[in-house]
Amino acid sequence: MNALALALLFSLSVPKLAPPSQPLAKAEVQHSRKGGKWYFAATGHAVYCYGPVMYVTEAQGGLKRVATFCSNDQAMVPLKD
Repeated sequence: MNALALALLFSLSVPKLAPPSQPLAKAEVQHSRKGGKWYFAATGHAVYCYGPVMYVTEAQGGLKRVATFCSNDQAMVPLKD
């Protein structure tokens, strides 16, 4: 019985893992930027930004707090105070 089980076990084919056909360069590009921080945008969404938080003047003369260099290629995102 044991010999039959061993013969069956050795007759099964073992799948061989092939290396990926394309290098994982895209994942490396995403991790090349470090030192970002999560902020709460005025729209109610969380945004991840790499630049400093600044105050910019509005057309009416007031100041608006914005985060700079955010994900999805957004230069400035107004923040919720």
